[in-house]
Amino acid sequence: MSFFTNLAFMRFPVKHDFAHLDQLLPEAALKPVGALEMSSSGFISPFGKGEDALSHRIGDAVWLTVGSENKILPASVVNDLLATKVAEIEEKEGRKLGGKARKRLKDDLLHELLPKAFVKNSRVDAMLDLQHGFLAVNTSSRKAAEAVASEIRRALGSFPAIPPNAEVAPRSVLTGWIAGEPLPEGLSLGEECELKDAMDGGAVLKAQHQEMLSDEIAKHLETGKQVTKLALNYEDHVSFVLGEDLIVRKLKFLDGAVDQLENTERDDLRAELDARFALMAGEVRRLFQVLEAALKLSPAEA
Repeated sequence: MSFFTNLAFMRFPVKHDFAHLDQLLPEAALKPVGALEMSSSGFISPFGKGEDALSHRIGDAVWLTVGSENKILPASVVNDLLATKVAEIEEKEGRKLGGKARKRLKDDLLHELLPKAFVKNSRVDAMLDLQHGFLAVNTSSRKAAEAVASEIRRALGSFPAIPPNAEVAPRSVLTGWIAGEPLPEGLSLGEECELKDAMDGGAVLKAQHQEMLSDEIAKHLETGKQVTKLALNYEDHVSFVLGEDLIVRKLKFLDGAVDQLENTERDDLRAELDARFALMAGEVRRLFQVLEAALKLSPAEA
């Protein structure tokens, strides 16, 4: 498996019942997109094609993958064909087509084109942490994370997952860290940030390869700018950019974490996948706990 590169978190009650997850997943498995459908989504094996297992669990961490099949039918193609058809009919019949007639014609075109459209396959990986009650989705899109939660809800019948709620404003916490306030143990500043004026529509500054505790950054803070994204390192294991939306972007596993893989001998590919997932799950869990404490993330209510 490839390590996650983004983390969009969702919270759920730690007492939620997942006992029948494996039995329920097949009913929510990905089905091929129908001839007259635009898209289809459902669970696929985390291990890829040819594998039957729709989940993989190590300890309290469960690896799930949502697959999608989407028809590629650009609106410009449909509109161009529609314009051509409309022009032909209007010239032949000597009259202008009304809105209802155009809509019927467009629907007919879609029915004609959809079965011939190319299908694009995609996957989104996710991790359920049953011990701490969070879902980590490998995406930088809150919408995509909620779509994964929706698929889990469809499989289980109930899954009360919600985006994390910070009791303190993340923007305030991030700004304090580059203003010199102490960081939580294990966290250190990276060399990237985004600052915005407090007023909506104000100036936005993006700094890269920049020392955060510098005079240049301090001057921007003095003018009232606040941090909306900040690069951080956790020990020597992961680096990432944390946004005020509580999404972790540009996640990278560093030598301190990856060295643990290289120091362990494994006989086959499945053992390698197990080792990578176990390592990643442990690092994501530790990172979540640090952010949970620093940002005072409220647990989901049962």
